[in-house]
Amino acid sequence: MAVNLLKVTGGWCEKDKDKDDELAKELDKVSILKDDVEEQKIPDTSNNSEDKEDTISKAELSLLSKISRTRLVTTKADIEVQQKNPYSPLHSVKSFEALNLKPNLLKGVYEMGFNAPSKIQETALPILLADPPQNLIAQSQSGTGKTAAFVLAMLSRINPQLNHPQVLCLSPTYELAVQTAEVATKMGVFCVDTHVRLAVRDEVLPRGTKLKEHIIIGTPGKVLDWSLKYKFFDLSKIIVFVLDEADVMIATQGHQDQSFRIRRALVEENCQIMLFSATYDDEVMEFAQAIVPNPTIIRLKREEESLDNIKQHYVLCESEDDKYNAIANIYGGITVGQAMIFCQTRRTAAWLCEKMSKDGHAVALLSGDLSVENRMKVLDRFREGKEKVLITTNVLARGIDVEQVTIVVNFDIPVADKGRADCETYLHRIGRTGRFGKRGLAINLVSKKEADSTLKQIQDHFGRTISLLDTDDYDEVEKLNS
Repeated sequence: MAVNLLKVTGGWCEKDKDKDDELAKELDKVSILKDDVEEQKIPDTSNNSEDKEDTISKAELSLLSKISRTRLVTTKADIEVQQKNPYSPLHSVKSFEALNLKPNLLKGVYEMGFNAPSKIQETALPILLADPPQNLIAQSQSGTGKTAAFVLAMLSRINPQLNHPQVLCLSPTYELAVQTAEVATKMGVFCVDTHVRLAVRDEVLPRGTKLKEHIIIGTPGKVLDWSLKYKFFDLSKIIVFVLDEADVMIATQGHQDQSFRIRRALVEENCQIMLFSATYDDEVMEFAQAIVPNPTIIRLKREEESLDNIKQHYVLCESEDDKYNAIANIYGGITVGQAMIFCQTRRTAAWLCEKMSKDGHAVALLSGDLSVENRMKVLDRFREGKEKVLITTNVLARGIDVEQVTIVVNFDIPVADKGRADCETYLHRIGRTGRFGKRGLAINLVSKKEADSTLKQIQDHFGRTISLLDTDDYDEVEKLNS
């Protein structure tokens, strides 16, 4: 079996080995952490827990977003560049060859399936690879290629003849650090003399250790211990410092202070500093500008979900059984790639999953009851097409894109306070279909009362007509295919 010679210490990464199985084994041991202190989440077993709406942390949503996107998103969003460094170039590139990369690194980029730079890479890479090095603050949603961009810059700066850490990348959680290390391992597969070390919990080194790996990827607490407390490596020798998922970082207790302590130990004039964040509110910008001196700032504006290419219908149903029959009729009459069904509560989602499974449908359930690692496994299986239907709550209403999703069903219409329509959640839910310029279909299962109130509020809000669909009429259902 061929073995990847880019070493991630803690185990050799085998190129032909199933990465999902390996990651699953690792994640069986862990859950999302705050400040590198393990928190064991105890399921709420009270009678009311199944009727609660699900919420997840920014870190979990960021991780699920990365898992759901296995290739770059083609985006039409505008890029805004604010040039603060007079030496920073503003030109862009349309090919990786134009970057004059080392041949083995360019080979690794193509091995990953990247044929041309994404929109943010076109602008960011000339800045990241400029000589002399330039600092960067970049805002870009998951899936647009930002991780690959800064990993490419990290690998480009390494001098493999120097056997000490030269690049440091901070991630807010164990799982996100593992994801970044996987990208570095893949991209550097042909750079056999470059090595990566994960600095995360459960990694224990004997006192007196002097690290020789070129790239350290880890969480702030562990990196702080290894560098300043135990002196395993010298922060003053770091020539590239990357802080990823800044919005998640500052939302995690302790990480902001730890990041500042690490930053102060760097030699500013010798170190290129890059900061990336999916969101850019005032708090994130204040943190970013305190970390990164004299930066070029790039903002990739988030594309809003659009209703333009999504056909919307509603079906009158007075009970859960009526709703289930409507779903069965829809599946019998139209060609479905993959579907997402949104329920308002865990109880409804669990009931529907059990009922569809008994009837022979390949379904998966994703709700707040699951651990982080199990959510990742469920999303992986759905993305790979092993299940055709994903039943979920509002956990996946935002930010998760699976290209094969052709239909979204609102088993329950989303409502906000006092029974009013939750138009924002509705938009995000049905926006899971019709992605990447494709046509989508959204079907709402509602009672007569809901059709006259909640659904009407949604139609009025968006100025769009949602058409009545009779799922008992086979001819009418079949027309949805056109």
